[in-house]
Amino acid sequence: MNKASQKFLFVVASAAVLLAGCAKKPVRPDPSATVIGPNTGGTINPTDMGQFADANSALAPRDADFDINGQKRGVLEPVYFDLNESNIKPGERAKLQAAKDYLDKDPSVRLLLEGHCDWRGTEEYNLGLGDRRANAAKKYLTSIGVAPDRLETLSKGSLDAKKDGGEAQWSKDRRDELVLLKK
Repeated sequence: MNKASQKFLFVVASAAVLLAGCAKKPVRPDPSATVIGPNTGGTINPTDMGQFADANSALAPRDADFDINGQKRGVLEPVYFDLNESNIKPGERAKLQAAKDYLDKDPSVRLLLEGHCDWRGTEEYNLGLGDRRANAAKKYLTSIGVAPDRLETLSKGSLDAKKDGGEAQWSKDRRDELVLLKK
């Protein structure tokens, strides 16, 4: 085989490889032919909007007062505790009574009792103490007539506590947050 024949075979083989590797592009439909509304121009005329169901009509609207997690904070006052204590002080019981009154007025909400601690103590100890605080509030609320299925508890321990705040800050960290939840 001479050089000219080799060149010719090489060009033919290269062309065959290139053509085999290039697939035909898919045919895409003309977007203007897509029927979106009564008019077929590919757009929705604002006057035609009443003819269509709301695309989100199956979804429940979000209550503006609740966050994305279905929680509302700051409506009820927190219950504060003494250092390393989980019993409800007599002066804090009125806050739990106010929470019961709120629940009585609005049967569409539940209550999350979120136990917090100051930063002192180990992480494990503070989680346990936060749990005892939340459950003490739950026990008190059920004793004054709140149904247990409307109450949840969660221990945050010292997760949100300030380390260098001093006693004034630490006394604010030792609390139960009363968080409203959507049912």
